[in-house]
Amino acid sequence: MEFIIDTVNIEEIKDAIDHMPIVGVTSNPSIVKKTHPADFYDHMRQIRSIIGKERSLHIQVISKTADEMVKEAHRIHEEIDPDVFIKVPVSYEGLKAIQMLKKEGVKVTATAVYDEMQALMALAAGADYIAPYVNRIGNLGNDPYELIANVSDRIDHDGYDCKIVAASFKGVRQIREALDAGAQAITAPVEILKQVFKNPSIDKAVDDFNADWYSMYGEGVGLCDLK
Repeated sequence: MEFIIDTVNIEEIKDAIDHMPIVGVTSNPSIVKKTHPADFYDHMRQIRSIIGKERSLHIQVISKTADEMVKEAHRIHEEIDPDVFIKVPVSYEGLKAIQMLKKEGVKVTATAVYDEMQALMALAAGADYIAPYVNRIGNLGNDPYELIANVSDRIDHDGYDCKIVAASFKGVRQIREALDAGAQAITAPVEILKQVFKNPSIDKAVDDFNADWYSMYGEGVGLCDLK
């Protein structure tokens, strides 16, 4: 199970990896627009420096033809490093690009997945991650969790070296249901992951524990203060 954050905001990334078991950072043009870095590649290099090589970094191409997507992938690797996962939308040309990149040994995240057959095509093409859009699939009247479960079964049945990284969430419940359905990873905005801890019951439990402790040893006397 992997928790990945969908942001390029430097302060959000620092905060998230400091507090949560985050194993990677994903981005796309819409995510980049929210931060709007003046120097895109320098910004991404900063992110790599912050998260280190032990975490994955996923950067999306923007061209619509396979040849141009591959050129952009090469530029991303030249500017940052060859360990970056190249995010490729699973369009007709994108599927061609995925196969071209995998022949070069490039790590690929197949994104913008709305349909099970899209996912299966990307799986057969050799994608390392497949990113179904949970909330958007649901908004179209389809079941994203059925898609995740079926593709996860196919990965296990045929022995593919691939992970489903569920994306596009509006709340914590969708994340939990995606993982329960068989997604090996999720990528979500930091603010959604932090919602897990915005629970008054958690705060009350901590306050009650502290009150019981201080009633015995004195207000403000912590474990490190005991003699």
